[in-house]
Amino acid sequence: MKKAILISLLIVMASALAFAADDVTGVWRGVDDNTGESTMFTYIYEWQGKLYGRMIVIFDGGVMSDPINAPVAKATLWEGDPYYAGMDIIWGLEDRGKRWKRGKIADPDFGKIYDCEIWKEADGRLAVRGKIGPFGRNQYWEPVSSSEYPDGLDFGNPSNWTPVIPKVKK
Repeated sequence: MKKAILISLLIVMASALAFAADDVTGVWRGVDDNTGESTMFTYIYEWQGKLYGRMIVIFDGGVMSDPINAPVAKATLWEGDPYYAGMDIIWGLEDRGKRWKRGKIADPDFGKIYDCEIWKEADGRLAVRGKIGPFGRNQYWEPVSSSEYPDGLDFGNPSNWTPVIPKVKK
């Protein structure tokens, strides 16, 4: 009897792992849909079982203009006028099987917050979907290796980060 229960438990655990969302933590490059140039690097990190995304580099014309360790531009549409570099733009995503869902994504340039889900595509890119109800739009972010980090970039240790959820100014 004990052996049957143990086997059943192992089968349930294996099934749960088979339907877990892909690991998407790490650095991802946001790309301008029209020009193909880098717009930002975002570090996707896990905190208390949920996913968050913090911008660590902002690019202007494909050139690094604003790293997290020397931020310049402020997001003035958000409470506290946070720097763009260092701002959490994704928060609260839950593992819902093949995708991370039920979270939010901010458009820092326009002071907007949307529902969000993300998943890894077969080609290794990260599909990032912002939506309102059933309507939405996908962006595809590319993985970034440490050899691609701009000179002088230092974003510390993400395992020490605590999410800071932005709020739009009223």
